[in-house]
Amino acid sequence: MSAISELRGIRGRRAQRVPTVSNLRRADGRAAAVFLAPWFLGLFVVTLFPMAASAYLSFTEYDLLTPPRWIGLGNFVELFHDDRLWQSMKVTMTYVVTGVPLQLVAALAVAIFLNQGMRGLAFYRSVLYLPSLMGGSVAIALLWRQVFGEQGLLNALLGVFGIQGMGWVSHPDTALWTIVLLHVWTFGSPMIIFLAGLRQIPEMYYEAAQLDGASRWRQFRSVTLPLLSPIIFFNLVMQVITAFQAFTQAYVVSGGTGGPSDSTLFYTLYLYQEGFTNLHMGYASAMAWLLVLIVLALTGLNFVASKFWVYYED
Repeated sequence: MSAISELRGIRGRRAQRVPTVSNLRRADGRAAAVFLAPWFLGLFVVTLFPMAASAYLSFTEYDLLTPPRWIGLGNFVELFHDDRLWQSMKVTMTYVVTGVPLQLVAALAVAIFLNQGMRGLAFYRSVLYLPSLMGGSVAIALLWRQVFGEQGLLNALLGVFGIQGMGWVSHPDTALWTIVLLHVWTFGSPMIIFLAGLRQIPEMYYEAAQLDGASRWRQFRSVTLPLLSPIIFFNLVMQVITAFQAFTQAYVVSGGTGGPSDSTLFYTLYLYQEGFTNLHMGYASAMAWLLVLIVLALTGLNFVASKFWVYYED
């Protein structure tokens, strides 16, 4: 009997050492919580808390020096009577409506060219992607200002052909278009995504189109564009959001003033001026939330419109 009892005790101790499924799940949950803790900390401290603070300040009069004073919808009412805000909205919308399509067209054209199986593809892809990495930097914005300045490189090139140049960044008719050109030049990021999408299109569709006698243009219109439409939609949504956030280029090129006749007064630049130059932080917070609503509305409109032109393989 003692031997049997001892054997049962050994089996019991072994059973206790074997972890159960619930214990393993709890251990995995604790490990996941530890690894996710920094992300959740960043989410609350860097994102959610500032958003909540901004939402509260948008209903107050706050100058960063004195405690905020509740004024209700006063800031939002003032937004619709602010002429400079409407000018900044006009400048930003012009930038988005012209810059984003031109950038996507350039990115798609270069991606199609690179997709022809040329040698040294990795090198060319890296070189063409560099502008996207540096396009939002202060150094590139300063370089752009020098290129299109009155004594800049463009005017020097025009002088070779006997053409009298002008201060492209200081003239109200051309200042905004120099920044649009800078945005188009930074096509590297959507180009890489387009190139990846082109690589996923099965070759058999092009072979079938060739057997039917389709030209290159017909193949592009009937095969490439429909199958690439989800990628075009993704790039469109992302680039529209990015364009609305443009700040560095406008600030550096215009010297932080909004340019001649406010021709480069981007919405984000005007928000910065109100919040950190004029110390109207409550008004700037209301501007920020108005921008959020505009971006959300345009993104939702893009998703609704995508039902009519975006095609999925299934």
